[in-house]
Amino acid sequence: MNFLTSVIVSLIAVGAVLVVGTIGGAVPALHPLFGVVIPLLALAVFILGFIWKVLSWAKSPVPFSIATTCGQQKSLPWIKPDKLENPSSKWHVVGRMALEILTFRSLFRNTKMQLDSQGPRIAYGWELWLWVAALAFHYAFLTVVIRHLRFFLEPIPAPIQLLDALDGFLQIGLPGIIISGFVLFGAAGYLLFRRLAVSNVRYISLPADYFPLFLILSIAGTGLIMRYVVHVDIVAIRELTLGLASLHPSVPEGIGIFFFIHLFLVSVLLAYFPFSKLMHLGGIFMSPTRNLRGNSREFHHVNPWNPEVHLHTYEEYEDEFRDRMIEAGLPVDKMPADAADSAEKE
Repeated sequence: MNFLTSVIVSLIAVGAVLVVGTIGGAVPALHPLFGVVIPLLALAVFILGFIWKVLSWAKSPVPFSIATTCGQQKSLPWIKPDKLENPSSKWHVVGRMALEILTFRSLFRNTKMQLDSQGPRIAYGWELWLWVAALAFHYAFLTVVIRHLRFFLEPIPAPIQLLDALDGFLQIGLPGIIISGFVLFGAAGYLLFRRLAVSNVRYISLPADYFPLFLILSIAGTGLIMRYVVHVDIVAIRELTLGLASLHPSVPEGIGIFFFIHLFLVSVLLAYFPFSKLMHLGGIFMSPTRNLRGNSREFHHVNPWNPEVHLHTYEEYEDEFRDRMIEAGLPVDKMPADAADSAEKE
């Protein structure tokens, strides 16, 4: 499947989601379905699917040390090991994983390879903008998710209020600017642009790569539209979300069609999440190339499910072929009794 087909298929899929969400918001009789039933089902699919996926990874046996390393492994006392690049203890693994999860350390050191324009030679360069965009995207997404918890909690916890205040410290116009929403939209847009513009990335991209980006852009876009363009009833929305959180849902009137579109997009993302590449959220913790210790020199790792193999020792080999070895003039460790007696007589 070429990239154009992948893009078109993804756009059609997201377009269909938008159309269905628009219908659900435009028909009042469908509001309970799109405001209560579908979001709760999507949340259940997300939770159960996430647990199932993590448990399936946890059941996979990993008997060997296959950690991806690029530093000196712990060996002799006088050789200094690299504790983060080649962790030999659990605490070293924790440090390595923390840097990987919080700062995308391996992506920061990622390089791109291309032919130098000044001559037929390979040149290497930093992928710094990819690291910046990925970091901005994930932290903005996290901020948006945490900040939206204020719709589901009463009273609103102080940490969420603090995060909301920090996210909206730019008091420009009314309503105030929420930084995370624009950062999320811009970072997702850059990641999509890079996937379309860079030939080698475009070559390996599939609908599974484009669809979540288009879906997240649609979620961020409808969220920005509801805040800055189209009026929605925040009080009614909060009444609906508090009802969902308490499992006593009700759908008040006057919420607005854009909210149902936005909510349906989020529901699709939740249901799609456990079965997509987005599951690297849980996979990073379960990856044996990251969470294992690099101790293959310190410990001998044996595959526990290897079948029993009968070793044919040299003694057994010589017992089987001793006569032929003597005839061929080959030395043997143990001479036959008759041959040993004749040798003593001579």
